[in-house]
Amino acid sequence: MIEERERKAGKELLIIIFRAIVWGVLMYFFVNKPAFYHDNPRVDSVAKALLIFLGASLVVSTLRLTVIYWYVRKHNFKTNIKDNFILGINRIVSILNTVFIVVGLITLLNVDPKEFIFSVSIVAAAIAVTFKEYINNMINGLIIMFSDRLSLGDHIRIGNNEGKILDITLINMILQNEDSDMVIVPNSIAFSSVIINQSKQNTKKLSVEFDMALENGYTPEYLENYLSKIIDSYSANVVPGGLTVKTLEINKDVVIFKAMVLLKHYDKLKEREIRRSINTALIRLSATLKKTEQPAKDELSAPVKERELL
Repeated sequence: MIEERERKAGKELLIIIFRAIVWGVLMYFFVNKPAFYHDNPRVDSVAKALLIFLGASLVVSTLRLTVIYWYVRKHNFKTNIKDNFILGINRIVSILNTVFIVVGLITLLNVDPKEFIFSVSIVAAAIAVTFKEYINNMINGLIIMFSDRLSLGDHIRIGNNEGKILDITLINMILQNEDSDMVIVPNSIAFSSVIINQSKQNTKKLSVEFDMALENGYTPEYLENYLSKIIDSYSANVVPGGLTVKTLEINKDVVIFKAMVLLKHYDKLKEREIRRSINTALIRLSATLKKTEQPAKDELSAPVKERELL
């Protein structure tokens, strides 16, 4: 991975050097005005367009590499780091290169800049109205990229979606959930929604919701003791005393519980394993109840009333 990054950086540097050489050659011919320049006006227009595009692109690319190098050295990052700031710089450079291409085309076609700007302003106004959501997503995407609240690789929850941030584009935020599915969230939704960033916390919460028949009389205390024995084997991953069970709702026939486990650090494989163990234990508990029809007296305290479950 690191070698691939180094090759990519080396290739990018070679491209910049090649552009600089081409720009230097074009500038030489543009200044000295060889004979074929006078004989071919179109060549002069093409040379001007290339000079404008390559010159501006070289300046921006050089500034980009300088800023990224300074940023990486300042924060002591590794060479293969993925960071929002670097991602935002790359997106801005892409937008500026597009602008430089348009300016180069104006020069190539010998269009009057004032007329072009007036025409473009009208078109831009129509585009802004038609593609308002896309523009809003782009602006929100840039804000998210330069924010220190979210970073690539963070594990977050947006509404009902939860996963690891793989990429942030100018339009969408791409998450990978625990099933390894790609979840695409528009930047406007991500920007305006409540986001829980579990990677910024010292611990991560794993929650499992389940229900039990009301007639069984299970209390949160009993379920905590029962599930604590299950997660004892994961002491390296679970915070001591980090298991709690609370009652969410009491219906006519069932009680809905929620078990929460505090994990020491984010580990998708271990989290999945712990969740599976808890689910298996609850399934076995329910199966045991169906066989015995009622919990054994030595396993449960006396039946409790509804108010004791709250």
